[in-house]
Amino acid sequence: MPVKLLKNEGSEIRLRLIGEDHSTLQLFRSRLNANDKVEYANFFTGHPDLDEPELYVRVKKGAKADKILKDLCSDIAKEFADLSF
Repeated sequence: MPVKLLKNEGSEIRLRLIGEDHSTLQLFRSRLNANDKVEYANFFTGHPDLDEPELYVRVKKGAKADKILKDLCSDIAKEFADLSF
């Protein structure tokens, strides 16, 4: 999943997730909003044929948005690594 960093200003981060859909974005949004350090997290899809979706995260004072997002990615990767078929 290619990711383009659009904004990283400490308490706010905005990413463009190239080639992703509602499933991936909803996973991130729900997990981020469940984190007590996150003030707001949402995704925006834009036009389905013209725009790549964006994920926006704003955290509470004293927290770092990029660290929370990196930790979440690590947790999700660990969960999927345990899958067996």
